[in-house]
This record gives sequence, structure tokens and C-alpha cells, in this order.
Amino acid sequence: MQRDFDLLAFGEPLMEFAEVTRDGEHLFLPGLGGDTSNVIVAAARQGARTAFMGAVGDDPFGRRFLELWDREGVDRSFVRSPKGSQTGIYFISYGPDGHEFSYRRAGSASALVQPDDVPAELVRRAAILHVSGISQAISASACDAVFHAIRIAREAGTVVAYDPNLRLRLWPLDRARAIVDATARSTDLLLPGLDDARQLTGLDEPEAICRHYLAMGPQVVALTMGKDGTMVATRERMVVIEAFPVQAVDATGAGDVFDGSFLVRWLAGRDPFAAARYANAAAALSTLGHGAVAPIPTRADVQAFLAKTDRLAQMDRGRA
Repeated sequence: MQRDFDLLAFGEPLMEFAEVTRDGEHLFLPGLGGDTSNVIVAAARQGARTAFMGAVGDDPFGRRFLELWDREGVDRSFVRSPKGSQTGIYFISYGPDGHEFSYRRAGSASALVQPDDVPAELVRRAAILHVSGISQAISASACDAVFHAIRIAREAGTVVAYDPNLRLRLWPLDRARAIVDATARSTDLLLPGLDDARQLTGLDEPEAICRHYLAMGPQVVALTMGKDGTMVATRERMVVIEAFPVQAVDATGAGDVFDGSFLVRWLAGRDPFAAARYANAAAALSTLGHGAVAPIPTRADVQAFLAKTDRLAQMDRGRA
């Protein structure tokens, strides 16, 4: 079957307000976020053919998302905007322990999505379908819609990628565990974060977590571990891909940038280890600015960063 899109994402876009301090005043600057939207923008900036499905509010915030996806070359033909609906929002505050999120999303357009809203033909036209635990946690109907999309993808041979992205403000841990485990069994590429995975599995060691999830059926588990890099596991190999140290400003959306960049590079060569190195670089670069979308690097940015890193490493070896 002809695949018109490399990556299709399904989930909840959120309007972002990030705290900044100017002349002693605390202000909140608007931006655009939501994990699956961040993923699709990251993928588009790596040169992928991308599409988004779901819903945004019939409001100025929803229109800003449509404009964003148009600018980034993301097909949004199947994004709904029900009359009178609202776009969810979140606030980012910064303190000594990093960033903290506050959400206003109850009853958002994304939370009202139903299984019948999933455009089956679009899922069939994508090489990869990406969903997240947040896509499932925002409402029972949205969760059902995610499972419906996954069933269509499996029947069509579309690869399923999944980031559990645990948010305990949205659902209790026991329910999250049950849903994430059920989803992992229908997933090809699993992209958990270490802190989330520890809570979801009750396991501590990254190796044990990767084995736990591989046993459920995914071909690849890419376990992101922050400054400790990414553990990439297949049935044949388990390797830690080192992180790239940078002077981070804001880690908002870094995991989403990893996901989008990883999926694009994996699709290009089916090499999850090379894909993780590329995605680690993209995620590192995304922490150099504030907010979720603005700092997402392009493919040229990532390639230049990797080339510079490789040159410096070669010079260091030459001096040794």
C-alpha cells in the first residue's frame, strides 16, 4: 500500500503559557504544546511527511494550532473543530527544582473525541501511527478512540509507536498500568521515560524494564533516561546511547522531540541505535530555549551539531 505520510500523530494539542521574569515582573508568554503535537512538529522539522488527527477548539487557540501545522507542513485535513468547543491550556512555572505544570483541560475538544471520529483511511495511509498515554488519559472516549486507531493501524500494517507519558493528575496509577500494558501489547516501537516506566512496572533497573516491555511484544524499546542517555533494547541487543551534555534552559517537550526525531530516523534506516543517537542530539538542542515548539531543531541543526560533536571527539582522540 502507498504510504502518503511517514508519521501520523493522534492526541491532545494544548495552548501553552510559559512563565518569564522581565524587569521583576512575572509574565506568561503564549506558545503551543501538547505532547503529540510537539512530536509531529519535531518530525516535520526533520523532513518527514507528517499529518495530525484529532480535535482543537473552535476558538483562537485552536486556530493558532491550525496555523502552526500549516507553517510546519503538517497535513491537518482531518483535524476537527466542533462548534463551541474549547482548546485545553497549560501553564509552565519555573523554580529551583525545574519546571512545574498546571493544566486547564477538562471538557476540551480533544477530550470529546470518539472512536467514530478516527479517519480510518488516514491511518492506513501512514507508515507510523504515534499515540501517547496522555491521548488515552484525558477521557474514556479518547482512550477508546486511541485503541480504535491502533486496531486500524495493525490491520493495515501501519507501525504503531507509543509513549506512555504518565500523568497521574489525569488518572490513577492502577488504571494507567492496565491501559499502558494493554497498549504495549499492540505496539511496535515503545518510547517510555525512565521515571514513568519505574512507576508503571514497579521495576527499578533499566535493563529489567526493557526486558519487561519487550516480553509484551514491541520490536524496540527506547527508554529515555535524561542525562544518562537512552537505553535501546531489541530482542538481540541492549545498548545505552549516551546523552549530549548542553547548558539546558528548559526541558519542556524534550521527550517529545526525542520521539519525533527517533521515529523519523528509525523509518529511514530501521536502525534503532542510530536513531536514538540522532534523537538524543535533537532532544538536547531543544532544551536550549524556552517553551515546547520554538526550540525544536531542524534536521540541518541536528546534523551540524552531530558533525561538530564528532569532530571534537576525533580531535580528542588525536590528542590522547
